[in-house]
Amino acid sequence: MRIEPGRHNLDLSLNLPVWLYTALRKVRRAVAPSGDNNNSTVNLLGDRDIEWSWIASQMPSGPGEALDFGSGESLLALAAAERAFNVTAVDLQPVDWPYTHPNLRFIQGDILELSFPKKRFDLIINCSTVEHVGLTGRYAVTEDRPDGDLQAMKRLREFMKPGGIMLLTIPVGRDAVFIPICRVYGSQRLPQLLNGYTVDKAAFWVKNNRNRWEQSDRDTAMNSEASAGSWDPLKNIYALGCFVLRRPERKK
Repeated sequence: MRIEPGRHNLDLSLNLPVWLYTALRKVRRAVAPSGDNNNSTVNLLGDRDIEWSWIASQMPSGPGEALDFGSGESLLALAAAERAFNVTAVDLQPVDWPYTHPNLRFIQGDILELSFPKKRFDLIINCSTVEHVGLTGRYAVTEDRPDGDLQAMKRLREFMKPGGIMLLTIPVGRDAVFIPICRVYGSQRLPQLLNGYTVDKAAFWVKNNRNRWEQSDRDTAMNSEASAGSWDPLKNIYALGCFVLRRPERKK
């Protein structure tokens, strides 16, 4: 086959290490047009700005035990450590933070396999993680688990103290699964995901036609059409759901 000179777009499925995916995402974002100048289609540009800032704004003060589930190389575990929590960060792949902190430790492993004492954690950070559990081909996931997300949420609830909270951010829209990228939670799957938790607070964000994130009502976000079939986040789009969840106290 002969390929003529010029510009050619390739969309290859590669199982990239999280550090490399994060680095490429930063480069892609740096060279992307700004929201004002992007006249093509809306995309996920800036999604982490929404998720990280929202979680930081809802994070309580310690002391206490915190778990950052699927930490990657984000700064959220460090933020919790700075708020006087004793933080355990967990991820399937190794991390390489440019810092250490006396209140922060890292464990590499699968949340469905790791053993933590029940009712241990006062705070769980679950930022854009649970939607990937059990989808093979990304983040070193090798075992297909169609209900891995529901299993993870049940297991995390067991690790939480009664009255403990989870800060959760996930893709929302019409129910869909984009293998191996992520799940999108709609009217059918979202209630299953939140089963057993009390929702203390919920916030929703959607992209407007200028490719800017804006706060939204629940119905608009949940009924939005998602597309997440590409490894390039700037070719994907869904709404964001942000939740403060609580493990109910024991009934007296």
